[in-house]
Amino acid sequence: MAISSGPDRFVLTREDDASRYTLTRDGVLVSVLDYRDDGTTMALTRAFTIPSFRGSGYAAVLVAGAVDDIAHRGDRRIDAVCWYVADWFDAHPERADLLRVR
Repeated sequence: MAISSGPDRFVLTREDDASRYTLTRDGVLVSVLDYRDDGTTMALTRAFTIPSFRGSGYAAVLVAGAVDDIAHRGDRRIDAVCWYVADWFDAHPERADLLRVR
């Protein structure tokens, strides 16, 4: 299911069968965010950017889009298992209300 696309040529897709979000630019896969969904919490377990695309901020675009999607759905909390996702939440404390309380 494509979540968003726009004039910046990015397409964010939630692939429920593969338990991942993908980010493509101009039809080319640039970054992947794996998750585990238990019905109440989505554990964001691994953010990965294809090596040739690293350093361009794609992982941040991907995580932000996934967080927006989860927030829009409104029925899940987020567990920031991946260090990159945890750092993203540290840089965006305004989204901390989505985090699962441990």
